[in-house]
Amino acid sequence: MNLDAKGRLAIPARQRERLARMCDSRLVITADPQHCLLVYPETTWAEIEHKLMKLPSFDPTSRSMQRLLIGYANDVEIDTQGRVMVTSEQREYANLDKRVALVGVGNKFELWDEAIWRQTLKDAEASFDMANLAASPELGSLSI
Repeated sequence: MNLDAKGRLAIPARQRERLARMCDSRLVITADPQHCLLVYPETTWAEIEHKLMKLPSFDPTSRSMQRLLIGYANDVEIDTQGRVMVTSEQREYANLDKRVALVGVGNKFELWDEAIWRQTLKDAEASFDMANLAASPELGSLSI
């Protein structure tokens, strides 16, 4: 998919319909520590923002997360052509130019530069080790 010259992203029709029902087409776009962008339905973001603001303000890691996620957060609404505006600051942070990948991940989307996304997938595939998966207490019982 492409960002247009003004930095607008067309949300695929299938997701637009679902988002219209779920959050009245209102989204929040913010930064992710891995230098992609996170796109949340507004209602889901409100819960996350509330949790972020409850973190201890004197903890440097908590403050960094608050600054990153809340500082880059931008409320957007899907327009009549099915697009959302990605700010120039967000595009710069995630190295977004024209070709992008919008990836559904549970309760959100990740928005990546397409080349970086492809490399991220290759790196994940190369480092994937079934023995480590079975040894992980969090993932050892996962059955897919």
